[in-house]
Amino acid sequence: MIKFDEKIRVIGFDADDTLWDNLPLFLDTGKLYCELLSEYADNEVIQTLMDANEQRNIDVFGYGTKSFMLSMIETAYEISDGEVDSYTIKKMIDLGKKQIKEPIVLLNGVEEVVRALGKKYRLVVATKGDLMEQERKLARSGLAEYFHHVEVMSEKRSKDYARLLKHLDIAADEFLMVGNSLKSDILPVLEIGGWAVHVPYHTTWVHEQVEGVVKHDRMFEVESIRELV
Repeated sequence: MIKFDEKIRVIGFDADDTLWDNLPLFLDTGKLYCELLSEYADNEVIQTLMDANEQRNIDVFGYGTKSFMLSMIETAYEISDGEVDSYTIKKMIDLGKKQIKEPIVLLNGVEEVVRALGKKYRLVVATKGDLMEQERKLARSGLAEYFHHVEVMSEKRSKDYARLLKHLDIAADEFLMVGNSLKSDILPVLEIGGWAVHVPYHTTWVHEQVEGVVKHDRMFEVESIRELV
């Protein structure tokens, strides 16, 4: 059982891999992508270059499926020494479109938790990625009615959370953030004096990994989001 400070007024939720499955879609698309390029290199070589291009392109294109697609095309051009054909490029674009249209699968207990907490607290979605893509996901999830505000950030740093709290007109110690990423959801909020609950997902995106063990007296870790209630 977790007991939060009585000052909490607003609870923020990350979206991808906190409210619904997301990373498995990228992993499945990645496998099909490697198959398309199998004549040029093995999966490990392709994935290593893809990861590097993704990381570099985040600063240019941000997060989300569209950015992922552009990194796929760039990687294909590099791995093939410019020989990749237009048909294969079209296949990559189709993979991205298919991923965007995949059904939203809520994680266990999510809807009952936000419904219950929404009776006592203001709830907000604080996520990063492509604005249109994230808005569509939330609309299709069936959860939109539970949230007072939706904030789609290009990055989730302490200054980004501070700007969100200013918009919500609350102090840092009145805010609790719930998410699966220590790097994006937990550490920046702790830095500005907020509270955080880490709900680990069964796998962590390579670009969200944090070394070492994170402990803090304003951070809690739970096995299931249901423990929030």
